[in-house]
Amino acid sequence: MAIKVLTKNMDVENLQQIDVYESLGGYRNLAKALKECTPDFIVEAVKKSGLRGRGGAGFPTGMKWGFVPKDSGKPIYLCVNADESEPGTFKDRLIIEKDPHQLIEGIIISAYALSCHRAFIYIRGEFVYGAGVLDRAIEQAKRKGYLGKNILDSGFDLELSVHRGAGAYICGEETALLESIEGKRGHPRLKPPFPAVVGLYGAPTVINNVETIANVPHIIENGAEWYASIGTERNTGTRLFGVSGHVKKRGVYELPMGVTLKELIYDHCGGMRDGHELKAIVPGGSSVPVMTPDQIDVPLDFDSVAKAGSMLGSAGVIVMDDSTCMVKAARVLAKFYAEESCGQCSQCREGTEWLYRILTRIENGNGRAGELELMLDICANMKGKTICPLSDAAAMPIESYIQRFYDEFAAHIQEQRCVVA
Repeated sequence: MAIKVLTKNMDVENLQQIDVYESLGGYRNLAKALKECTPDFIVEAVKKSGLRGRGGAGFPTGMKWGFVPKDSGKPIYLCVNADESEPGTFKDRLIIEKDPHQLIEGIIISAYALSCHRAFIYIRGEFVYGAGVLDRAIEQAKRKGYLGKNILDSGFDLELSVHRGAGAYICGEETALLESIEGKRGHPRLKPPFPAVVGLYGAPTVINNVETIANVPHIIENGAEWYASIGTERNTGTRLFGVSGHVKKRGVYELPMGVTLKELIYDHCGGMRDGHELKAIVPGGSSVPVMTPDQIDVPLDFDSVAKAGSMLGSAGVIVMDDSTCMVKAARVLAKFYAEESCGQCSQCREGTEWLYRILTRIENGNGRAGELELMLDICANMKGKTICPLSDAAAMPIESYIQRFYDEFAAHIQEQRCVVA
């Protein structure tokens, strides 16, 4: 069933211009929220909608908002995570570059619901074009009275700005993002305390992903029940799937939560490239365990993918065919995480480098007996024992590559060469 929520206007010419966005109904939901809804009503509506975070963890958005203390005596901040540093993920970039006012309207409504008067969009440094689009859109919104003092004569004030990072993967982690905004090195913080209580500048802070926030105006427009009717139980709404790899039609597809991998790959992406068969699928960005062709009937929602032994994560779907060397794929992945580790935790700092060195040896034909078991042991000791999830993000996929394609890895060691034709 084709349901377009976030992408319904993406093909409209000059959508970045506020006049075009307004002509399509843009900012009407902001007016409705400010004039007809209380902040508590909006929080409850987001809870009832079942909207879960689209950044990776899938935490219920309304519940996260509900954790913010209202009597701390400190300002409340909203930080929108537009870092999108997960390899294989490129759906937030589409919203930012094509329909920035949809995001900005969502930010203003969300800030109103949180009684927040200062918000940031944290965007990775490489997204130069997207940052420029957002800066221009914010200026347009200010001139129209949608940002600044006394928005639409409601008495609500909000200042919004874009904060550009320096391109570190780790700054996609929420507490490292906060450190970066504060002008510090992007090192994750120990939790607790959690950002909802002690976040930016020591004040209560909500951090949500771009896609998550972009859904908020549509919940205000159509109601929580409408949103909850899309998708599956506990996995409501649509999802932006960024599909890359060996399919005929790569791109971003908006589909209801719960669509199967088989439908996504073969019905929407045109199937595998000619002359090749499906070999492996990464369902949620590079940091999640790999899936195999016998799992293509798995529904793409948080719970079903978890039950299948992986994670939906950021919905960056990477499709690999039978020409892929899984050893090489694992080595490329290990190199990335070894370079991006912040170095605070020894398991991550040392473990990522060890995995990369061993995989490099194996790929170069110098693998040794017992090294697969050694890597599995390293991975086991990297998971669940560090300040942030980067160590897990490095270990989980490599562990799954070895376990699910063990014979291919073993053949690399035994035959001292790549066995993929």
